[in-house]
Amino acid sequence: MNGLFITGTDTDIGKTALSALLLAELRRRGVNAAPMKPAQTGCENGVPDLDYALSMASMSVSEETYKTMSPYTFEPACSPHLAAERAGAEIEMAEIVTAARTLASEYEFVIAEGAGGIMVPLNRRETMLDLMHALKLPVVLTARPGLGSINHTLLSIRALRSESLDIAGVVFVATIPAESGFIEEDNITTIEHFGKVPILGTIPYCAALDTLNPDYSSLPITIVAAVEKIINQLAL
Repeated sequence: MNGLFITGTDTDIGKTALSALLLAELRRRGVNAAPMKPAQTGCENGVPDLDYALSMASMSVSEETYKTMSPYTFEPACSPHLAAERAGAEIEMAEIVTAARTLASEYEFVIAEGAGGIMVPLNRRETMLDLMHALKLPVVLTARPGLGSINHTLLSIRALRSESLDIAGVVFVATIPAESGFIEEDNITTIEHFGKVPILGTIPYCAALDTLNPDYSSLPITIVAAVEKIINQLAL
């Protein structure tokens, strides 16, 4: 299976924006890439993450394909295991793996996005880390650029390495309009040094990424250039 698994050091860290941006740039380059959000929560208010990614890449898919891209969708904005329990359901790892393999047979590249952080439970037995291990895709870790990032990012890297996962690199995503200063600059070099991982780049804050139906072709050149740099470093 060719693809990437996008995870993060926390929730609301920029995973969805990064996943959607990578998808859109790959498709712009002629790669038949597909998004995957194995477990979506928080769908009762706002646009589901998968819809956001499809909009960014100007993709339209059938209801059947959508279900394959997102086998589990729940309304409450909470951990997947809890959202499933409240709906009287249980998330099955085997179903997600089967869906991922189906997508891989129909598309050249699959970008799977996790929910929350690395240790978020899928059910009462398995976590996102177990899902990453099952899918065996290179992992891109999304992190915040500011204060607190060093600890969270290095702990996340250690957790990923505990499962012998292939860490493709770290991407910092600015989700609030704050200027970059000496802390953000040092975070990059410190995490690269102690984590011994590639720093793939930074996505600067962009209000257009907060819209419900983003369009990659209308984003500022600074954002597109940052995404191009990340794709080039990943050599996809």
